[in-house]
Amino acid sequence: MPKNIYAPPDASKVPRFSDVATFLRTKRAEIHENIDIGLCGVPFDIGLNYRTGPREAPGAVRHHSRIIRMVHQTTGIQPHEMCNIADIGDAPINPLNKDESIANIQTFFENLKAKKIRPIAVGGDHTIPTPILRGLAADAPVGILQVDAHADTLDEFCGDKVNHTTFMRRASEEGLIDPKRVVQLGLRGSRFSPDDIQFGIDAGWTVITYDDYEEMGRAAAIKLINETLGTGNTYITIDIDGLDPTECPATPVPEVGGISARDMQVILRSLQGADIVGADISEIAPCFDNQTGITSIIAANLMFELVCIMAYAIDQSR
Repeated sequence: MPKNIYAPPDASKVPRFSDVATFLRTKRAEIHENIDIGLCGVPFDIGLNYRTGPREAPGAVRHHSRIIRMVHQTTGIQPHEMCNIADIGDAPINPLNKDESIANIQTFFENLKAKKIRPIAVGGDHTIPTPILRGLAADAPVGILQVDAHADTLDEFCGDKVNHTTFMRRASEEGLIDPKRVVQLGLRGSRFSPDDIQFGIDAGWTVITYDDYEEMGRAAAIKLINETLGTGNTYITIDIDGLDPTECPATPVPEVGGISARDMQVILRSLQGADIVGADISEIAPCFDNQTGITSIIAANLMFELVCIMAYAIDQSR
């Protein structure tokens, strides 16, 4: 299969501000078997219990991802030379019907899996890993790296079972994640109860609070993350509130302290060689960003990091 089919234009020849914005300036394409990595939006924020706004994130990240070029600055990976990467649009959402939207999202990702397309999604609130994992991991559980200020292990919130506070509980109950290969990274902030973090500890997950991370240091945390995830199929979910709000202010539930953007880049790079079957970056609310759009810019850079490690895995498997 030829590569580079959907590659972005050369930014030294075609100005970044030209044409319609797409993720990483890749070509917009309908879902097709010749796509290896599908960059997509999930503009869903009906599952939030505080400030809304992440429905606008796919558009904002598309716009700010114009800044991304073709070659990884540290690893030298050229993802578009390794596989076909395209912007495949957004999962269908009904903004007035949560259940219908969740079902539509699941169907969308089931279709991607059937066509062997590895997705990288921009949410959307942190409800979206529930239908994404239902679409990708129904036949076999995956390891998961969850970067987040919050454990997302509540059984219900306001009488509701599927929302941005419950996705890890649902994934555990439904057998979508392998409890021996779960890492929760960056947990901090005041809690609803002692049980929201304790649930994961009792389930056998590797839980690294931000206090733990600060005490052990980045290198030790990376070692623990890689040892836990191992070589099996892995999903990565990044709630942008896992990062420090001084760098990523545009999020519905900002928590003081947190992982730096630089540390997040290095952590993701450490996963080169891992079998990443899907990922999402969620809870970006552009309406709370500053004039630079820095949160969306950071998200675009993290998307590029994910693209590079995923493209490397695809290339090595051929």
